[in-house]
Amino acid sequence: MFTGAIAEAAARIEAELARVMAPLADQPVIEGMRYACRGGKRLRGFLVMEGARLHGIAPEQSVVAACAAEALHAYSLVHDDLPCMDDDDLRRGQPTVHVKWDEATAVLVGDALQTLAFDLLARPECAPQAEVRVALIASFAKAVGAEGMVLGQAQDIAAETAGRMLTLEEITELQVNKTGALICWSGAAGALLAQADPKPLTDYAAALGAAFQIADDILDVEGDEAEVGKAVGKDADAGKATFVSLLGLEGAKARAKLLVEQAEAALAPYGDEARALKEAARFVIARNK
Repeated sequence: MFTGAIAEAAARIEAELARVMAPLADQPVIEGMRYACRGGKRLRGFLVMEGARLHGIAPEQSVVAACAAEALHAYSLVHDDLPCMDDDDLRRGQPTVHVKWDEATAVLVGDALQTLAFDLLARPECAPQAEVRVALIASFAKAVGAEGMVLGQAQDIAAETAGRMLTLEEITELQVNKTGALICWSGAAGALLAQADPKPLTDYAAALGAAFQIADDILDVEGDEAEVGKAVGKDADAGKATFVSLLGLEGAKARAKLLVEQAEAALAPYGDEARALKEAARFVIARNK
């Protein structure tokens, strides 16, 4: 069920992103935006659309907020790959934006994708009620700004020059911000669209996001670069604290499994209707890229 659902969501998201960007000027920065949005798992967009489906929101509507999540995620990757950040040459199996073009273009591509995300959430086709759009935008800004994703990126950079390994508590907080905040928003967005209680989906997505990052750390140790689509082994080479370095490989796998169980338990109010989301949680720790 999950495989078909995420494939259908991905196809809708890709078509909508193409439609949204079609009228934009024929410039390298626009070409870079389209390039940066290619491929990927579309997990965040899927979470938006599946949560919306549980609350009776049609995919033709929820795909707009899903595209906002994916555009914002693409921006974060473009900037994260820059030489002044993580300095990566490969992303999703292809050259990173600053490698294909240049650093200035990559910065502008990220900037444009970020503002596109907010533009999408402000459009009436995202939600006809202005108060719903405001709630989505306000929560989105908190998740991806100085209280969420950007803070997490800053914490990650600071850790590189801290002169010591981060503690488990510190690395957990960092990843809750850097990776988990956008996943958490994506999980809750469907309930927000329906003006329903977002707590079950927020709890689900918080556990899912934590498991996702642990799985990423495991892939950095066990993954194959050709399958993962980006460099592996960088964390160990840099001496960075990760869930694997702090818990050990088996300890990290056990923690991820426990988080998946917590994510599934949070979906109890939705019964069997949430089967695809439960399968998504299992996919997160079983994936090879």
